[in-house]
Amino acid sequence: MAPSPFFVAFPTFATCVMQLYNLTLQPSSNVTTAVVGQFAGTREQQVLLVRGSRLEMYHIDTNSGQMTRSLAQHTFSNIRSAASFRLMGGSKDYLILGSDAGRIVVLEYNGSLNQFEKVHEETFGRSGNRRIVPGQYLATDPKGRAVLIGAVEKSKLIYILNRDTDAHLTISSPLEAHRNSAIVQCIVGVDVGYENPLFASLETDYADADADPTGEAYARTEQMLTYYELDLGLNHVVRRWTEPVASSAHHLIPVPGGYNHATERWDGPSGVLVCMDDYIVYKHPGQPEHRVPIPVREQHGFGQSRGSMIVASVLHKMKTSFFLLVQNEDGDLFKVSVDHEDEQVEALRIRYFDTVPVAATLCILRSGFLLVASETGAQQLYAFQKLGDDDDERFPEYISTDYGSSDAGPSPLPSLPTFCPRPLDNLALAYELDALDPLLDAKVSNPLHSDVPQIYAACGRGARSSFKRLRHGLEVSEVVSSDLPGVPEAVWSTKLRSSDQYDGYIVLSFVNGTLVLSIGETIEEVEDSGFLTTERTLAVQQLGTDALLQVHPRGIRHILSNKQVNEWTTPSCQDGSPTQIVAATTNERQVVLALDSQEIVYFELDMDGQLNEFQDRRDIEADIVALSISACPEGSQRTPYVAIACADQTVRIVSLDPDSTLAPMSLQALTAPPSSISVCEMLDASLDRHHLTMFVCIGLANGVYIRTVLDPSTGQLTDTRTRFLGGRPVRLVRTQVHGDTAMMALSTRSWLAYTLHSHLHFTPLMLEALTHVSTFHTELCPDGLLGIEGNALRILTVPRLGSELKMDSLRLTYTPRKLAVHPQQASLFYVIESDHRVVPPTDVVSQARTAWDPVQFGHVRASAGHWASCLRVVDGTTMQTCAEYALEKDEAALSMALVPFAACGNELFLVVGSALGVTHAPLTWRAAFLSTYRLTDNGCGLALVHKTEVDHVPLALRAFHGRLLAGTGPYVRIFDMGTKKLLRKCQSRPFPSKVVSLQVQGYRVIVGDMQESVHYAVYKPATNTLVAFADDIMPRWTTSALLMLDYDTVMAGDKFGNVFVLRIDSSASLSADEDPTGLMLQNERSYLMGAAHRAQLLAHYHVGDIITSLSMESLVPGGRPVVLYTCVNGTIGALVPFISREDVRLFTTLEMHMRQENLSLTGRDHLAYRGHYTPVKAVVDADLCELYTALPHEKQESIADELDRTPADIAKKLAYMRESTTEL
Repeated sequence: MAPSPFFVAFPTFATCVMQLYNLTLQPSSNVTTAVVGQFAGTREQQVLLVRGSRLEMYHIDTNSGQMTRSLAQHTFSNIRSAASFRLMGGSKDYLILGSDAGRIVVLEYNGSLNQFEKVHEETFGRSGNRRIVPGQYLATDPKGRAVLIGAVEKSKLIYILNRDTDAHLTISSPLEAHRNSAIVQCIVGVDVGYENPLFASLETDYADADADPTGEAYARTEQMLTYYELDLGLNHVVRRWTEPVASSAHHLIPVPGGYNHATERWDGPSGVLVCMDDYIVYKHPGQPEHRVPIPVREQHGFGQSRGSMIVASVLHKMKTSFFLLVQNEDGDLFKVSVDHEDEQVEALRIRYFDTVPVAATLCILRSGFLLVASETGAQQLYAFQKLGDDDDERFPEYISTDYGSSDAGPSPLPSLPTFCPRPLDNLALAYELDALDPLLDAKVSNPLHSDVPQIYAACGRGARSSFKRLRHGLEVSEVVSSDLPGVPEAVWSTKLRSSDQYDGYIVLSFVNGTLVLSIGETIEEVEDSGFLTTERTLAVQQLGTDALLQVHPRGIRHILSNKQVNEWTTPSCQDGSPTQIVAATTNERQVVLALDSQEIVYFELDMDGQLNEFQDRRDIEADIVALSISACPEGSQRTPYVAIACADQTVRIVSLDPDSTLAPMSLQALTAPPSSISVCEMLDASLDRHHLTMFVCIGLANGVYIRTVLDPSTGQLTDTRTRFLGGRPVRLVRTQVHGDTAMMALSTRSWLAYTLHSHLHFTPLMLEALTHVSTFHTELCPDGLLGIEGNALRILTVPRLGSELKMDSLRLTYTPRKLAVHPQQASLFYVIESDHRVVPPTDVVSQARTAWDPVQFGHVRASAGHWASCLRVVDGTTMQTCAEYALEKDEAALSMALVPFAACGNELFLVVGSALGVTHAPLTWRAAFLSTYRLTDNGCGLALVHKTEVDHVPLALRAFHGRLLAGTGPYVRIFDMGTKKLLRKCQSRPFPSKVVSLQVQGYRVIVGDMQESVHYAVYKPATNTLVAFADDIMPRWTTSALLMLDYDTVMAGDKFGNVFVLRIDSSASLSADEDPTGLMLQNERSYLMGAAHRAQLLAHYHVGDIITSLSMESLVPGGRPVVLYTCVNGTIGALVPFISREDVRLFTTLEMHMRQENLSLTGRDHLAYRGHYTPVKAVVDADLCELYTALPHEKQESIADELDRTPADIAKKLAYMRESTTEL
């Protein structure tokens, strides 16, 4: 077999060598935790979201509620916990991170660089996610005096925080608060005012239970609430107080305390609320206990009501009072308040508040917003409408004085109160951040027939699940679309005076004339504009203070504010024939014209507002296609250069400086005739973080876009980069977006170049291809674009910059498990959905007879073993459901495959693997089936043919030579179509564990085992046998992500977030194929209780997220194939093969130098992080390499010298590796 495109045969090697480049296309969207603080040192609060290994900071507009990301920073570590604190008397919050680095780090936000920087880093243990190494829990003293970092087991360290004489933050040596053989559930800082810092821990001592083999000690083991006090005077930690709590206790909430001298009253009684199943209990030394029940939902007759478990909480302090919001695992919010008199608690109160998605963290902002950092799916920002204090008979308030204080359990207490959740009343949704997690399966297809394929993903959990179509591009909102009497060539929107806030005219240029429209309450045609309407217009400009300029083929018209028109007509040639203007470019003070006589004419506005022609004209000696000047810099009289695109496939830079006007400065050859050119000044920190960079953008007739940098001092063109945009000639237009200079490139698609967070982005827009565009500023649309599409005039806006993944969603009923795409009709997708412990919505409506919205409230809960499942057919073009079929009660759909059965003339059938009454731990089931469906209605419908019972749960299905290949339990079996059921034709020997994935090429079968990695097998038709002949030397817990790169090479993912590549020796592969019966393979001597041959590990890399799908695709027009992978937390990435030895040497050396820069904020070693379980091999980390452009210029120069290149060369190569293989 020929080697795959993932192998490069270097001349010095005898065998193929694999080297991959890992590109992150979409980072993880799952939020581990969220923190609110004043990190910038201003009164404004920022929201910090921890997404896997990344930190993202968001600014919240208090008027609109919109969240805008202002920072994204990679830490190259697994962040386990985060907390903020503020030193006493300070105005700025610091951030503390606990991670797998074995270090505690304190970070400070640097506003000038827009990044977090390490202030302190203290090592306390080994790296990795270990039970006894602190990092899982972080708790800070409310007054910012100390921080406790704890492990799951045994270890707890306390650091004292202070200032030195220079007012810089200092951190002490760690003070131990260890407790041997203790398992910790939760740690919080107790608010005690300015007394010694106090920390509360919920822990269980297992020493006696571990030493007692009878289990009696385990039955007597109690969970303890323990207070640890930091004595600031003696500088040591003491265990101040311990009290047993219920075994179901799982969460602690600190209660405000301490005396406030400013208000001359107590902030609160101090202490903690202990959350346990069904109840919340207040505890504190010297205080009586208070208990309130957690109301539970009515179950509508579906079994008994389940108890409540608190999963998230948040405290909000006001000037004279405070309240808490707690959330149970159904998403219901409850308001908890504490009645107290000074330090004495009088009662606890609890009342239902609202229902929101289940949160990993809840945060309340002073501006009146509640942030719900969801466990899965989108993050929501809610605005408080009221505080839920109004008396509502449907949702009464429950008071602790009505309940006892015993911790013995709920048995002696009255039954728990019930309620039925309602739509949002106290909260209103203000904003939502889209997310992909959990992303359970994905397929790449192109039903839209675009020049790039789309990613179709099965996302979400439960009733909030969705089927998403992902496309690279910025979302565009259409404000108005209006048909025109003809097809215009160009459009401009212009102010009438420079002092105007909004535009006054819209100018449309047609083939034989010009239309001028006035902008007001209505848009009307203007008769006395001063424009020449009988000629087409080449350029329109608001000139000087209050004049307008029109350029038409026969001259220019300078229209003054008093409607006086100064005209300039084109000169005649030597033979007397008139010349015409073929191209023009303007700014506020300059005009440059290109004549069909190959000359350029230059005009400049003087101080009196008169437009004066430069005395000489410049003969370019080539036909001019387009020319451009940049906007006039603020405080300057002119821009120094004009760029000219010529038909002889050159670009020329000509000076406009008074000392060398129209003198040639530089020339650059092109690979194709140019179609347009644009000069614009934009900020790009990778080139110059302090000044604007002047870019010369060139569009070619073959659809290629070229971006070069114009040196402002020499006029030379450098750092040339190319990109293919589409099959149409590229037209470039300078615009403004969100108040900053931007550039539009119009081809098969419309692209936008813009600056965000000091970096230049080039992204397609999600709209039909435009032929011309202009900036549009009006009172109703202050930041819009005016575009032409055919004979339609469209007013558009780009609501958000930076979110470069457009998501179109279709709501699903249950959690999606698998996707399949029709092999002949790329627009048809088949989705299996199933949820455990839920009641189907149809049963709820029919039995409860009440309106129950599963999207808002979730499905009604059922007991273990009860499932709800369905099959869905989706049209990927319209994103609509074609058909939906519910499965039997308690049947869980787990696998699926489209199979053309040869016995039925290769008719396509859908086979679904399912099981009845499945429970996961331990794995049990009542029955398992393979259900066969015939495709009807041209693939849009399904009809059940028969159900075949099997003895194991089928987790993997695959079409195989006109039959079905099924992984049922530890066996791989081949089934053929029968009249009443599928007929088993062949069965393999059992594999070590369960078969979770299958891949087929020819007669070779790759089997993914749940615990024992990947096995190579071959089917022998002569003897109708499946024989395993090779396996892996390492046990790997593989997922369903499995891909054959070629006949001998396999890529797979495991459940620890790794991706690996295996390859078998060519001799072993050849011998397996040449044995016609497989008898020799069966009789080969096994190696170490496994197969006869072992696969070789070619590549290994820790992605940091569990891979759920792998596919080999070309993601750009004409690009090389890459492996696209998706992960459960929403990560999307690509593994790109290097195509030359020079690239391998360059990027591996660059990665080595970048590792030495210690860019991890947590102090995690990069090599150890990417080799978390097995040392990284043959994969270069693009996330690390691309940080090269963010280094100081001196450091860039130093690394570039080591590589014998310039910083521009390295930046260009980094951009090429991403742009030539992916669009993201």
